Amino acid sequence: MDIRDSNIKHETHGQYHSKPTRGVNAMAKSTSETPRAAAKKVSAKVAKPGKTAPKVQPPQAAKPVLLSGGNPQIAKGYGDAPVQAYIAAMPGWKSELGRRLDALIVRTVPGVRKAVKWNSPVYGVADEGWFLSIHVFTKYVKVAFFRGTLLRPVPPGESKQKEVRYLDIHEDDLFDEAQLSDWVKQASQLPGERM
Repeated sequence: MDIRDSNIKHETHGQYHSKPTRGVNAMAKSTSETPRAAAKKVSAKVAKPGKTAPKVQPPQAAKPVLLSGGNPQIAKGYGDAPVQAYIAAMPGWKSELGRRLDALIVRTVPGVRKAVKWNSPVYGVADEGWFLSIHVFTKYVKVAFFRGTLLRPVPPGESKQKEVRYLDIHEDDLFDEAQLSDWVKQASQLPGERM
């Protein structure tokens, strides 16, 4: 196909463009300014001698938005970094609880996979799927076991989903870390959720 053809099909988008321009002269015609006018604009912006340019502050990382119930809005991501960002953004006492839960899970399941999906940290085992998630609510933190009905003893919180069970932890609750660790270990050995 010759460049002078009146219609050229764009290879990636299948669109037609008519009357293509060619060469340096065509590019010069496409701009509305002459080179001399453009040079005047640039020279007009040069700082005067003796004046210093204002210091520009580097942009600060924006704090995560808290969704309903105080749940941090963290972008979907895989690995420890997004989970730690979620935990750091948990409001008040919930952040310390998040650190304790994360440490317990890592200690109980060495090599655990981590991610943030749907604004909640999830934990899983490679090639087995996800077995647990954490979610912040106004007055408590919810730990969800995706195959909770198969755990012994069964975690106390019921769900509308057939196999899911919950453990709700309120600010002043003293929860049994040994029992939670046992549930985490059991859950990690079951087939997980594919998300």
